[in-house]
Amino acid sequence: MPRNRSGRSVIQSAIDIKRWQQQPPTVVEARPARCPACGTASCPLGGAIQLQGHGTRERQVWGPTSPDRPAEQISVLGRRYRCLCCEAVLLVVPRGVLGLRMYSAAAIGFALALWGLALATAAEVRRRVGPAKILGDSAVTGWATLRRWARDVAQQRLFAQAPDPGPSASLRQSAASAAAVLAASADPTTRALPIEHRAFFGAAHAA
Repeated sequence: MPRNRSGRSVIQSAIDIKRWQQQPPTVVEARPARCPACGTASCPLGGAIQLQGHGTRERQVWGPTSPDRPAEQISVLGRRYRCLCCEAVLLVVPRGVLGLRMYSAAAIGFALALWGLALATAAEVRRRVGPAKILGDSAVTGWATLRRWARDVAQQRLFAQAPDPGPSASLRQSAASAAAVLAASADPTTRALPIEHRAFFGAAHAA
């Protein structure tokens, strides 16, 4: 089998960010069932462990931890594993932490809903979702990151389950389309909440 020495994957655990911070999982608890790179079972019956613990890695996570709380910047320690079969290195993180993105999935879903469905201004979305307290002049009226998220949604690089908004859709319409799907996927117990809150909870599970 060819070896992939540089292979890296980010895998979301079933454990959410809050529980992960309160009680980080052990190497055994966080170990994936199989290697996503080559498909090898991590603990084959009667055999040696194939996904071995490989230390930890700190990840920054930005955004509010609930839709009614101010945004903050927190750190979580992801667990790293190395596959003995293909030598891929994996990083297991809490549910809702996205690869190559600083903001949590919930924060992004919340931002898309505020902008696309609640029709908040980009500056207001940034105030509620971004942890930065000191902003440059360009942040007073807009937020480039928000537009990038909407563009990524339209191109299905973010929340792939969101429907294609069509070539004529604006970025705000793309955000609204994705946010509506995320809100619909939230737990039924959240139905009485505002739709942007439901998008927050739906995004945490849908990423």
